[in-house]
Amino acid sequence: MDAKKTAIIVGAGPAGLTAAHELLEKTDIQPVILEQSDAIGGISQTVRYKGNRMDIGGHRFFSKSKRVTDFWQEIMPMQGAPSQDDKLIGRERTLEPGGPDPETTDRVMLERGRVSRIYYLRHFFDYPISLKWQTFANMGLWRTIKAGFGYIKSTLVKKPEDSLENFYINRFGKPLYSMFFEDYTEKVWGVHPSRLGADWGSQRVKGLSILAIIKDMFSKAFGTKGKVETSLIESFVYPKYGPGQLWEATAEEIVKKGGGLKMQADVTGIHVQDGKVDYVETTKPDGTVEKQACDYLFSSMPIKDLVAAIQGVEVPAEVKRIASELPYRDFITVGLLVKKLKMKNETHIKTYENRIPDTWIYIQERDVKIGRLQVFNNWSPYLINDYKNTMWIGLEYFCNEGDEMWTMPKEDFIKMAIDELVHIGFIDADDVLDSTQVKIKKAYPAYFGAYYELDKVKEFLNGIGNLYCIGRNGQHRYNNMDHSMLTAMEAVDAVREGKTDKSAIWAVNTEEEYHETKAQ
Repeated sequence: MDAKKTAIIVGAGPAGLTAAHELLEKTDIQPVILEQSDAIGGISQTVRYKGNRMDIGGHRFFSKSKRVTDFWQEIMPMQGAPSQDDKLIGRERTLEPGGPDPETTDRVMLERGRVSRIYYLRHFFDYPISLKWQTFANMGLWRTIKAGFGYIKSTLVKKPEDSLENFYINRFGKPLYSMFFEDYTEKVWGVHPSRLGADWGSQRVKGLSILAIIKDMFSKAFGTKGKVETSLIESFVYPKYGPGQLWEATAEEIVKKGGGLKMQADVTGIHVQDGKVDYVETTKPDGTVEKQACDYLFSSMPIKDLVAAIQGVEVPAEVKRIASELPYRDFITVGLLVKKLKMKNETHIKTYENRIPDTWIYIQERDVKIGRLQVFNNWSPYLINDYKNTMWIGLEYFCNEGDEMWTMPKEDFIKMAIDELVHIGFIDADDVLDSTQVKIKKAYPAYFGAYYELDKVKEFLNGIGNLYCIGRNGQHRYNNMDHSMLTAMEAVDAVREGKTDKSAIWAVNTEEEYHETKAQ
């Protein structure tokens, strides 16, 4: 009897865990996951702090892929009874007949409302920007007139889409671009949008434009049927204890079914012979080096680290250079436990004690460094130890490893974050009960510099027959969680079907459609 083939999977994030689960379900290949850290879920992990939980980056569970939604449903079924916050205010949700009760069962998905807004000029604006009277009132007469003429000009004179700046101007006009995209984009990426590739816009903004927003507005007002490109999702599903709970449950299933999972196993060597990976070297925290033979390698590690780890084959100097120069953006979250927020709910959405309804808020004020504010109470009431009496929020900052923000002492950084939130009117400093800080390296693959030469690296990596690059960092693509999962599913399909062509794996998330639209 032939011995089982082995697949090494680098990374226990959504892509790596999906690949392992698919291999166990659909093949007789033995998966072994190697995770560098001591946490499951990658940037989709849930961080615990004194009974409160943080969702790093915010993860809405929605997808146009039934294959993905079926996967989630298999791991965590939909709620069959109201959650704590819905019970408190009598809010109705779509309940699954016979589904678990989130008040008594942990492994359960909740239905949540999609609410996120922009905070700019000390006012809230809809996200994406809507054409409501309140939008114009917030902008003021002169800004509104400028925005209107700017948009008209953008419809008549198109710029070449050779940068993210021109991509936005073509869709919104220069004044709206300057107000709602320019500064925030530079906060996120650390470079001006004129230096960023339009690719990022085509993946994250896609069909969204003023014209599409007008179409959507009229279709909702008059009940028009048919395809509207920006008909946004109005709800999404979410694990009771945050995204990490789903991936921890997936990891448990993988181990139960016989898959391997090694934590704190840093992949430091990938040996290639005769055009294939034959073994992988890992280094443990104590310096111990282990070798693991494999028949397949699924890599969700950053391409920069993957290329640097390859041994046994001559890596072209140009490929080494491009990979080593690939840009990334790092991420710091400050968790604050507060008695209350000063902001009151002025929307039509009913909330507990009239709290603001947003899951996250884009902070586009120029006088603070904070990029986004998460309100964990609104993701799930179970992320908070004392939902009724406290608010648990996340202040998100984008930075580069080693820069001034990254190296700032933790206490100083937290004080700066609190001061900024006080400055823009969200909290009183006296209401802060507790705080913590979380740093995430290489959270976002960036679209400038060496990124433009990535195809040369892809060509080299694709030439290694049994190597499959999956996930956000594995492909250096700003994928949503469901896209990362789909890259893993496509890779397993290729192995199962004996395909040598890897183009379908790289093609995930290249369709020209806004990522938060719902299927019509």
